[in-house]
Amino acid sequence: MTILSATENFIIEDTRHFMVQILGQETTSHDIGHVFRVEKMALHLQKYEGGEIFTLRLASLLHDIGTPKENKLGGDHAVYGSEMAFDFLKEEQRKYPDVLSDFQIEKVCSMILSHRFSSGSKPEMIEAQILQDADRLDALGAVGVFRSIYSMGSLRMLKNLAGVDKGNSKKTVYEKDPIDGFYAYMCYKPQEIPNRLNTNTAKEIARERLKFMENFEKKLRNETTI
Repeated sequence: MTILSATENFIIEDTRHFMVQILGQETTSHDIGHVFRVEKMALHLQKYEGGEIFTLRLASLLHDIGTPKENKLGGDHAVYGSEMAFDFLKEEQRKYPDVLSDFQIEKVCSMILSHRFSSGSKPEMIEAQILQDADRLDALGAVGVFRSIYSMGSLRMLKNLAGVDKGNSKKTVYEKDPIDGFYAYMCYKPQEIPNRLNTNTAKEIARERLKFMENFEKKLRNETTI
């Protein structure tokens, strides 16, 4: 693994602090825990797939900072996040002009803009491919089951308390019976993720995680049809 300079590490820690300030009160599944898992998975994938670590870590930490704005206004958190990341990184550039370049800022913002599953984008940069894969893998396996149920509850509450309806992008969360919503969710997103991953390392991880989800769904169906 490439060793980052002291200044690069300072910027990463500034970025981590900035992200925590924004997502510290986030109640959906795009929370701080998700961001930290994506960062960790991105670094794991980078060991096998290559790519530049500094911008990968920055984009991993910043990729969901637009979520609170999306929850409030609608729209696309990837677009909001890219704009917010640009403003933040330009401020960091003023502090560290010899370390953080315009090219790196544009690269990070582009990675954030293309990361979202529903965007259907296929980036060319390996770092952007890894960020997509790391983000999508967090929707699979045991953590994927947990996040899907947690997200369903939080989005239902968001609709009831704030009137924010995300039915256009979250097609299954408003099923009358939440278990039916989980079954409907399992029919589209988890099954699609392995086909929309970029790297061989991520595809291998996805196969194992999807098996767990399928076994969980089968067990749930058995227990609810007695």
